[in-house]
Amino acid sequence: MSHSSQLALLRSMLRIRRIEEAIADRYAEQEMRCPMHLCIGQEAIAVGVCAALSKGDSVFSNHRAHGHYLAKGGSLNAMVAELYGRSTGCCGGRGGSMHLIDLDAGFSGSTPIVGGTVPLAVGAAWASSLKQSEQVTVVFFGDGCFEEGVVHESMNFAKLHKLPVVFVCENNNFSVYTRLNERQPERPLYRVAEAHGLAAYTGNGNDVEEVLAISRKAVGLARQGQGPQFIELHAYRWREHCGPNFDDELNYRTAQEIKAGIHDCPIASYTRKLEKENGNIHLEIERCEAEIQREIAAAFEFALSSKKPSIDDSQGKVYA
Repeated sequence: MSHSSQLALLRSMLRIRRIEEAIADRYAEQEMRCPMHLCIGQEAIAVGVCAALSKGDSVFSNHRAHGHYLAKGGSLNAMVAELYGRSTGCCGGRGGSMHLIDLDAGFSGSTPIVGGTVPLAVGAAWASSLKQSEQVTVVFFGDGCFEEGVVHESMNFAKLHKLPVVFVCENNNFSVYTRLNERQPERPLYRVAEAHGLAAYTGNGNDVEEVLAISRKAVGLARQGQGPQFIELHAYRWREHCGPNFDDELNYRTAQEIKAGIHDCPIASYTRKLEKENGNIHLEIERCEAEIQREIAAAFEFALSSKKPSIDDSQGKVYA
């Protein structure tokens, strides 16, 4: 992989991390009045998967959508404005954090209903198939969502019709505060997808290049008409399930476990890798950090200077 491509992956992860941190820092101001599910620690999955897609491909997401939205090219200004409930938000201020959309970037939408976007993604892939287009659809969901019946119905339907859809399971081992082994039998999730007849892969969700390599293979096969693909990627959620804080005091995970999860930081590990290959990378990283901070400051300024929706804005946009 070229140096410029590696730097682009690192920059994209850094950008998501810094934006999520800025949201966490400002959330206590009580001006963003919607629940926040931050993806800090899981950036490599969003970046690696979306780097394997074309602009014309379609992505669906879930309640933890910020990283997916940004990695696919969604507008940062529109996202931050949406968090503040402003009319310039990507949903006109109606939806908040868990309802993001940017059709120009190929981000087809996110909803907070667990499993709600999975059949929508399969429907989009079916439309692509009927139109004989080369569009591939990707849907992100968590290991908790894997317990929803509609996920398995969707995989079955996608396999039956050989649809160009890639199911991406972000396995962070928790559904809110409950561990995977307390909710499901001891077996890899991707093996269940294989039982549905899907080509299935698993990988380290903290290694952005590994995620990209797996995603390129899966997306390529889906685009070639080889049917649905399933990717299970392991990562670690640093912050609380919903909110800007850490939740160490709840004791559902040990301090040692949290420390180990943070130690496996996808950004820190990738930075170390690039430093070994290019000793001057820190200068480029410093430049990226400065650019990102300026962009974030401008996005918050844009959002806070945007008008709030009026009563007139409530008319329309209820149905497509």
